[in-house]
Amino acid sequence: MPEAHVTTELPTTPAEAWAILSDMSRFDEWMTIHDKWNTEVPAVVTVGTKVTEQLTIMGMTNKIEWTVEEFDAPTSLKISGTGLAGAQISFTLSVGGEGDKATVTIDATFTGQMMVGAIGAAVEKNAGLELEKSLAQLAELVSG
Repeated sequence: MPEAHVTTELPTTPAEAWAILSDMSRFDEWMTIHDKWNTEVPAVVTVGTKVTEQLTIMGMTNKIEWTVEEFDAPTSLKISGTGLAGAQISFTLSVGGEGDKATVTIDATFTGQMMVGAIGAAVEKNAGLELEKSLAQLAELVSG
């Protein structure tokens, strides 16, 4: 099962990092794999919230129907969904730290019949790179 785990420290408070990270309507500002929302993103996110996103990994566009599995403000948000060819994806976005330093982690897992062998390895590598770029963009966003 391909997985990607990335962590970075941001020059902002954990509360400010959480405000951006947990606001799905702001994914376009920092999440590099995010293309667009196919449904309206609710202003209030809770466990069970559903939303559909178009994203691109390895040049392949996929439509994912997300469900919020966990929402523990102000520390973690887990979304899971299924896309084309039965690809199942789970993202956990977490915030920790104290003072004016926030630690942000994104854990991603990919399952499904297509997520094995060379394809699975390529998805894992590419997802890790994209999530690193995403956290770099998040760092620029909170610094600017």
